[in-house]
Amino acid sequence: MRRPLIGISAYVEPADWAVWRGVRAVLVPEAYVRAVTAAGGRAVVLPPDDSDGDVLAVLDGLLLAGGADVGPGRYGQQPHPRTEDRPDRDAGELTLLTAAFAADLPVLGVCRGMQLLAVAYGGTLHQHLPDVVGSEAHRPAPGVYGTHPVRFAPGSLAARTLAGVDRVNSYHHQAVATPGRLAVSGWAADGVIEAVEDPDRPFVLGVQWHPENEPDPRPITALVRAAGRSGPPLVDRDEGVRVAGSPTV
Repeated sequence: MRRPLIGISAYVEPADWAVWRGVRAVLVPEAYVRAVTAAGGRAVVLPPDDSDGDVLAVLDGLLLAGGADVGPGRYGQQPHPRTEDRPDRDAGELTLLTAAFAADLPVLGVCRGMQLLAVAYGGTLHQHLPDVVGSEAHRPAPGVYGTHPVRFAPGSLAARTLAGVDRVNSYHHQAVATPGRLAVSGWAADGVIEAVEDPDRPFVLGVQWHPENEPDPRPITALVRAAGRSGPPLVDRDEGVRVAGSPTV
């Protein structure tokens, strides 16, 4: 029986290693891969590519990773002076989302990924959160995570997934302003939206924090489990036949 295949959207950024400096590289923090692997999944790194979403035909779930800002033109705004977007990621990840929705695959959006989910559902973003909440609490310093209380809507997917969780980490300067057609299911104490979901689909969840860097990365574990239930029939690699007891489509 194969592990559920989880596509993780990747960055293209200048990177340094060995003797190489400033080489454009496809990368994603290993913490995402470790969390997927620990939950029983197999991580597949997906570089930005907006040609088509055909790769989703062989995947069981999609994880939209954190990173740079979503382009404000995607939700009808002019850029804030502090906005730093990546148009290649926006185009590639929205293409993946379209394919994932068509296949009804489980989707998890993390930080930027949650914001992109909201935009895909017709929502808008706060481009610089300190202008709204009056502090840098959600990104206290470069490379330093903040922590804060969080609460979830009773009965929501977020509440079921994160039962007992009352504090999360954070590292972001943007946030969801309006969720579009998504339901808001989590909030920070200062009112910042911390979780969104689509109650009409089995598993479409966005979280504003970084569960891959938490000791108990429950949203990623829940994505892998949902992918195992909703993925294609599992087959024996030697015999090429359906394995008894594997999930049904």
